[in-house]
Amino acid sequence: MTPSKQSQNHNLLDPSPSLSPSSTSTPALVLTASGKRIDQAGKKKYVKQVTGKHNDTELHLAAQRGDLASVKRILDEINSQMVGTLSGADFDAEVAKIRAYVVNEVNELGETALYTAAEKGHLEVVKELLKYSDKETLARRSRLEFDPLHIASSQGHHAIVKLLLDHDVSLCQTRSQGNATPLITAASKGHTNVVQELLSKDPSLLDIPRSNGKNALHLAARSGHVETVKCLLAKDSQLARRTDKKGQTALHMAVKGASSEVVKLLLEADAAIVMLPDKSGFTALHVATRKKRGEIVNELLCLPDTNVNALTRDHKTALDIAEGLSLSEESTDIHASLVRRGGVRANDLNQPRDELRNTVTQIKNDVHIQLLQTKKTNKNVHGIAKELRKLHREGINNATNSVTVVAVLFATVAFAAIFTVPGGDNDNGMAVVVHRTSFKIFFIFNAIALFTSLAVVVVQITLVRGETKAERKVVEVINKLMWLASVCTSVAFMASSYIVVGRKYEWAAVLITVVGGVIMVGVLGTMTYYVVKSKKTRSMRRREKIARSGTNSWMASEFSNSDVDRIYAI
Repeated sequence: MTPSKQSQNHNLLDPSPSLSPSSTSTPALVLTASGKRIDQAGKKKYVKQVTGKHNDTELHLAAQRGDLASVKRILDEINSQMVGTLSGADFDAEVAKIRAYVVNEVNELGETALYTAAEKGHLEVVKELLKYSDKETLARRSRLEFDPLHIASSQGHHAIVKLLLDHDVSLCQTRSQGNATPLITAASKGHTNVVQELLSKDPSLLDIPRSNGKNALHLAARSGHVETVKCLLAKDSQLARRTDKKGQTALHMAVKGASSEVVKLLLEADAAIVMLPDKSGFTALHVATRKKRGEIVNELLCLPDTNVNALTRDHKTALDIAEGLSLSEESTDIHASLVRRGGVRANDLNQPRDELRNTVTQIKNDVHIQLLQTKKTNKNVHGIAKELRKLHREGINNATNSVTVVAVLFATVAFAAIFTVPGGDNDNGMAVVVHRTSFKIFFIFNAIALFTSLAVVVVQITLVRGETKAERKVVEVINKLMWLASVCTSVAFMASSYIVVGRKYEWAAVLITVVGGVIMVGVLGTMTYYVVKSKKTRSMRRREKIARSGTNSWMASEFSNSDVDRIYAI
């Protein structure tokens, strides 16, 4: 044996053969194969011995052999090597720390000793190593992207899977390459007992697919694992309808394999999936034909739901696919089976179907054009309605400004009239005709006109309206006040005519009263008619808007909301 070989067979932890005095009094740092440094107190320095083609430690090799005694010996040697360096709680803590580093050490493949034991199925070794393994060790993945639970699930070591899950049930949620769960790993290998164990711990694993969308049933069906497929369907029969990112169901995967029993199980769970197409338009019959699965093709053709002439997105029937296969006994049998069941080429399908498809396409195009035209019309209607609202607001603003000017004028005239009373006044400022009825009428109605006009002015300069509807409401109120002011001013003027000319020319005062009364009554009556008419029109439009539905009513409502009358009163 060469010296190098002899050094590889040393104990896992060896005292350094030479120690300087300084090393006995200060802590030393040991760099492990994983790059971690271990602080050590005392006189000893520990070196990891490696051997094998993957730089396995002796603990790896013992775990690989299933040699429980060697595993325990290697771990116990840590105690004997540390004797005399520390004492009490410090000794226990340091021993536990070093033992954890030894157990967690990885070889060149990224595998711990626990991983190796789980892969080989050595239950007792796994139990022993679990005592010193932390959560990081249990979840650490090798270069194959497997952790201990995944590799045990892949190898079908049910007892080890149960042991690991009992130790930490959250391990079942770990992922390997491609986002595969332990359930998917076990199902793809057909380890039914492991599948049952995992589902008993966490049924939600059924809902977690791989990154390509395939779930446990997809992979079990593809590999033809009958018992595993039974187990998964018993948990959730709706799994048969779930699709991957290509739109393929578990039936698509099953017909690629050679197990007609798996195909039967899936169809018993849900016979309607036989006609579910993938994203390329392939049904299970198309896939089975392309894969030359004659027995499965016959199984599918016996189903009443199977459409033998279903078309793919490439406009091919199953018969077209069969005729494109290389000549063999399987392809000949499949071709004959399809023909017996009424299979034809895509070009030989009934022309009415093509005409119907063309008609539907034409209708879709026409509807699309109509929708575009409607959208354009709606946009135009919005623009028209916006312009109408703008004109409406401008009209209300003009009316508001005019009312303000007129109200100020009324207030000025009424205020001045009290200082220039008809008939004049005597030296003490008292009106000469103060005792006459006509003066009293003049005084009262002039005062009403004054205060009404002032009220309108106050409202106009105080209120700020932000919406057209609010502005219209305010204008409606102040208009009625201006009507009152106009009537009172007219009555005051008529009364003053009796004071000024009525004593000598009573006919003139009567004439003024008649003419003024007719004009005011006629104007106010006409305005009242328009106000009532406008309110009725708006009320009818509101009822029509509620009664209508669809695009046309929406378009009409845009106009009705904008009040498109040529003239209206408020």
